[in-house]
Amino acid sequence: MYDPRPTKYPMPVQDPERRRNSFGEVALGYDEETAVKEASRCLHCKARPCMNGCPVSVRIPDFIAEIAAGNFEGAYGIIAETSSLPAVCGRVCPQEKQCEKFCVRGGKGEPVGIGRLERFAADYHYAHAKEGTDLPARNGHRVAVVGSGPAGLACAGELAKRGCEVTVFEALHEAGGVLMYGIPEFRLPKEIVEREIGRLRSLGVKIETDSVIGRLYTVEELKTELGFEAVFLGTGAGLPRFMGIKGEGAKGVFSANEYLTRANLMKAYEEDSETPIYRGKRVAVVGGGNVAMDAARMARRLGAEVTIVYRRGMEELPARREEVEHAKEEGIAFRLLANPVEILTDGDNNAIGLKCVEMELGQPDGSGRRSPVARVGSEFTIEADCVIMALGTSPNPLIRATTEGLATGPHGEIAADEEGRTSLEGVFAGGDAVTGSATVILAMGAGKRAAESIIRYLKGRK
Repeated sequence: MYDPRPTKYPMPVQDPERRRNSFGEVALGYDEETAVKEASRCLHCKARPCMNGCPVSVRIPDFIAEIAAGNFEGAYGIIAETSSLPAVCGRVCPQEKQCEKFCVRGGKGEPVGIGRLERFAADYHYAHAKEGTDLPARNGHRVAVVGSGPAGLACAGELAKRGCEVTVFEALHEAGGVLMYGIPEFRLPKEIVEREIGRLRSLGVKIETDSVIGRLYTVEELKTELGFEAVFLGTGAGLPRFMGIKGEGAKGVFSANEYLTRANLMKAYEEDSETPIYRGKRVAVVGGGNVAMDAARMARRLGAEVTIVYRRGMEELPARREEVEHAKEEGIAFRLLANPVEILTDGDNNAIGLKCVEMELGQPDGSGRRSPVARVGSEFTIEADCVIMALGTSPNPLIRATTEGLATGPHGEIAADEEGRTSLEGVFAGGDAVTGSATVILAMGAGKRAAESIIRYLKGRK
């Protein structure tokens, strides 16, 4: 029965006071009754506009209809046809800028909670499904995937479902890429990532960790010595950017990449962890994206007073609204329209403060956003013994430095067309390694498109 409720059913969350000191997941998920109610808000439009915003083409109205009917496992089956990581996407995808952006219900209220329902279906499946998956029939083709982040996992999953023998080479000691090292436990529990990767393994995907391509093997050697017919490069964008301001080499200054890797992948927040992490008393996080929110909220849980410094205003803040609201609830301060010009240090080169200037928004830049301009004579200082730079990342240069003939772009990104084809025959690429830092679901979409391109390439070799 259709539910005319104009707003989404609320998502249960941990109390802010409790979660400031907790690494448990903040959003708790719908129960069965609430999921059915939320699914009943869907109009089931014939044109299916919501699907226009899904990079992996999930049949959104169909899976929502199954939830409304109480067929939760059927809903998961529909999602899994096209998405390799349903439980992940339901948690971290920016649905408000993608599928939910096109939902007709959003015209006179709030869109259907598509992401919340996707999460529910995936969590229900993992809580109730029996172990074991039938291996797809093999087609005789072997493909190497470099990198086990969202692009690599999506590509590997799609190829495995089509019968390819797939081996994923991961540089770190655990698979998952940014899902493991970049997104905190309280937003994406690592158990969820491990379950999703386990499902890919059940399809026959092999994962070799501690395998740095460019050192262990070159891309060419994967083909000539190991016999892979095609290679997909999903190496992400793990090289952090800095501002180049005075004091960035001080003690207590970190990239968000390092800070979050220590905390997420290496569990540095645990009392008995052997991985050290700097527990600042006053932390300044520079940046306004989701990574900045993650770093700030992690520092808050490690006991710091935290301030986010961003050069534009709240309206221009690129992070998801939900993450911004959660950060505010957890007591994180925002210093907007401000830009750092120097990290102040003491005589032992320890960070003690962040000197900033006030900004005002000028004319729009090439992206359409108004450019921030410094106000003369507006300098001020934020006290900080730890500064975390969350300014984005670029692709690691190792692959391009060790792969002769691989075309790259001006910022070191791998040059690839919409289907993932690079300048080298049989070598494909996608995700952040091609686009620079972007979202999990966009990387998955690129990996899936590349898998289709690889299948066509392999068929043409017969």
